[in-house]
Amino acid sequence: MPLNVKPSLAVSPSCLPDDPALRHAVLRDYFCDKDATAVRTGSGWQLSLYWPGGEDRHVDGRLQEGLAWWGNGVSPHTMITATRRSGRILEALFDTWTLHSWSRWAKHRQETTSPIILHVDDHRDLGCPRLFLQGHAFYDAMTGDECDIYRPESVYASILSGAVGMGSFMTPFLHRFPDSEIRHLCQYPKASAAADFSFSISTEPDTLLNPGVARPSVELSPLTGELARPGPGPGRLRVTPDLDDWLQGLERADSRSMLLHIDMDYFNNRYDGDSDWEQRNPRLDPDCSQVLERIDEFCGAITQADIGSRIEDVVVAYSPGFFPAELWEPASEKLRSGLARIVKA
Repeated sequence: MPLNVKPSLAVSPSCLPDDPALRHAVLRDYFCDKDATAVRTGSGWQLSLYWPGGEDRHVDGRLQEGLAWWGNGVSPHTMITATRRSGRILEALFDTWTLHSWSRWAKHRQETTSPIILHVDDHRDLGCPRLFLQGHAFYDAMTGDECDIYRPESVYASILSGAVGMGSFMTPFLHRFPDSEIRHLCQYPKASAAADFSFSISTEPDTLLNPGVARPSVELSPLTGELARPGPGPGRLRVTPDLDDWLQGLERADSRSMLLHIDMDYFNNRYDGDSDWEQRNPRLDPDCSQVLERIDEFCGAITQADIGSRIEDVVVAYSPGFFPAELWEPASEKLRSGLARIVKA
């Protein structure tokens, strides 16, 4: 099917179920971070998208405490816009802004060598963004505009449209830098032991706005057996709960640039975006003192590895609805202090 470079938010009647509950589930699964409403028309469905602001959409009952600490008048409806930068370090509420920061890095460096990605997160973030692939170019499924990793302003626009979101921001970057090496630090229960994978760029067919058109994806393959010796390296992902495994060999690695992404839900993922979080067991929910201790351990391990001079970009995301809002302020103070000793201005 040829790509419609300017797709409208009108979809055919067969793409959405008539049942309201089922339709709501399909829209939530497709648009993820944004909410969508669908109105039946003579030719199908007309969709409207918006950033959610109602309390019923946010599972953290103390969210306002975190927003008050952040300041600048940010509200649940405007959290997507909340970012602030100091030198090489970007802080944001949504980790989607990691792709924008990496885009700035790519434009500035005009880099052709794939970097080492230090991914600190309770999730892999390798989902399929709402981008259409035509040739080697990405197009925003909501606006039809090109999203170019080397043009940060285009990435900025695709974050605000919802085309790139939490859980999918890493995928378009890997399509441009397929020989990246990913070191994913993740805690129990999401990770219990080190595991190595190879990854390859791929595509998945769109199911709603332009059915059948290719969207970028990433496929993982476990490294097992004699012909696929486990270990980190270009085109590979290592996921581990162990700091030593995470940093293994980096002090002896080549001169590749390093990009550090820290989603604070690595330290505590009490909610995991789930309104039924209280019934979920086990879950990652240490208290404040344990979180601060883990931050000290984390920063100490990076300091000991002596790789700070090679970390060229850092993104810290506070992840509303995942990392508890009452921990944002103390955790930020501890982490920023540790990063100041690691990352050069």
